[in-house]
Amino acid sequence: QVTLVESGGGLVQAGGSLRLSCALSGRSPISYAMGWFRQAPGKDREIVAAISWSHGTTYIADSVKGRFTISRDNAKNTVNLQMNSLKPEDTAVYYCAATVSWTVVRTTSEYRYWGRGTQVTVSS
Repeated sequence: QVTLVESGGGLVQAGGSLRLSCALSGRSPISYAMGWFRQAPGKDREIVAAISWSHGTTYIADSVKGRFTISRDNAKNTVNLQMNSLKPEDTAVYYCAATVSWTVVRTTSEYRYWGRGTQVTVSS
């Protein structure tokens, strides 16, 4: 059984930075794709970034490109989302997800495992 636990959310002023981490336990992550999604009130869940653990291939959504980066820490079995130049429209609950795949996965429905989410609030 795979368990994902997010950390690092909080309240930040516009222009600030936050770093989210997602710890995967229960399996070796080598054959997994992992992603960060977000969901704002009244909106659909959308992908923010994704990474293929085996190859390190990444995907960044256009809405955050140039501001957010995704990376993995092999020693800690964590995936990190570095968020810079945050805007009020980045406010949402951020979720970590994982699924078995050797390539990057961008689609919400293809992810099998989900964390409980962490709130990110950006004040103007």
